[in-house]
Amino acid sequence: MEVERLAARTVPMHMPGHKRMLQPSDALPYDWDITEIEGADDLHDAHGILAEAMERAADLWGARRTWFLVGGSTCGILAAIRAAAPFGSEIIAARNCHRSVFHAIELGGYKVHWIIPDRDREYEICKAVTPEQVEASVKSHPGSSAVILTSPTYEGVISDIRGISDICTEAGIPLIVDEAHGAHLGLFEDDGFPDGAVKCGADLVVQSLHKTLPALTQTAVLHLQGNLVDEKEVERQLGIFETSSPSYPLMISIDSCVGLLREEGAELFGRWKENLDRFYKDSEIFGSIRVLSENGRNRRNKEPLVRDRSKILISFRNGNMKGSRAAQILRSRYGIETEMSSGMNVLAMTGPGDSEENLRGLFEALRSMDIVLGSSVEEDLKKRETPEIPKVRTACSILEAVNQPCEDTPLRESVGRICGEYLYAYPPGIPILAPGEYITAQHLKAILRAEADGNSVHHTHSDDRRTIACLEE
Repeated sequence: MEVERLAARTVPMHMPGHKRMLQPSDALPYDWDITEIEGADDLHDAHGILAEAMERAADLWGARRTWFLVGGSTCGILAAIRAAAPFGSEIIAARNCHRSVFHAIELGGYKVHWIIPDRDREYEICKAVTPEQVEASVKSHPGSSAVILTSPTYEGVISDIRGISDICTEAGIPLIVDEAHGAHLGLFEDDGFPDGAVKCGADLVVQSLHKTLPALTQTAVLHLQGNLVDEKEVERQLGIFETSSPSYPLMISIDSCVGLLREEGAELFGRWKENLDRFYKDSEIFGSIRVLSENGRNRRNKEPLVRDRSKILISFRNGNMKGSRAAQILRSRYGIETEMSSGMNVLAMTGPGDSEENLRGLFEALRSMDIVLGSSVEEDLKKRETPEIPKVRTACSILEAVNQPCEDTPLRESVGRICGEYLYAYPPGIPILAPGEYITAQHLKAILRAEADGNSVHHTHSDDRRTIACLEE
């Protein structure tokens, strides 16, 4: 490995301070932790080994240009939106985007036209953003500088990126896709996954490799397609939002992941597909527990959702058990740590590193729980109202709101006031409220519902969870 060779042949009279000698842990790659010395290239002016590594990544995903990100998808989201949309311009965004999109909106002083996705009533999750929704918004707001949406969602729902991309391209508006959870999509033939956003024509696509692929946490990539966004501006914004001292172990992890996929990816994904096929087939026997099927159909709503089947969404609604309780049982009784619990759901995320035994263990645990819970009647679905995403009415932009004085206000006295902070449950990190939005009874209901379901609602200003920071009147 070139970095290993460079590190071995030089005396490290440069940062970092451990000098590749003082190693607090043998498990950490201190030997590879170098800086932009001769031969190691420079991520922000890449012409050597890093440029070559990023070209290999672009070739794997089929992008015109790919950049390594060592600040996770967040720095890619910030840079992509700022590169595509001038400060203070109008943008179109899906309201179920990650909070990093909201932070980009704040920093860019943007005026946002929100697209509110519909909800699946049985699983209480957002459905896809549709081409029709995007087309209507583009027609209503033709001066918008960019369209931003998340696909796949945290629960694996995939939007019709190809159809949306065609609409945006015709309008001359760049499409930015937060594909943090979909770096594995569309890489190999017959792997059971739909095409990813790069293949479907999105202009800028951000992916977190560590979420679904064998790469270290905080590794991500940003892909560029087409000519609607200036690649020099993308580089300039990355220079602002990404560290000027990128981690070589993280960049090595990205390149190693790309190399593994190029050499063994088809075989790894083939085994992954077989394991998922078996799990979804076996899970059809469950009575009380419901696994959202691989084609996205459910028992109440026959309209299919296009899904990333690697994300196994399990509903305990008919067993009258909250997802937080189910996750605790899976953890304490069966030794299975799931990705997330929310409402009546538990989300299990899989990857190419999962063995047949892993998925078999999950199935056996769920089967045991299903037997104990017993079957419920269909009417049980009516006992819990499915919340909609609260309507958005803004008094001012996020940037204007965060620069105004605010005061902590008791929850029930906050209705009708203007929010001065972000409130979100993490995961998945989608704001329930953002600064500048009018607070409604729907918002309070969503906050109390999330807390009752065992989720912690984070406040970015108020230290007391019984209050909301509101703009001073």
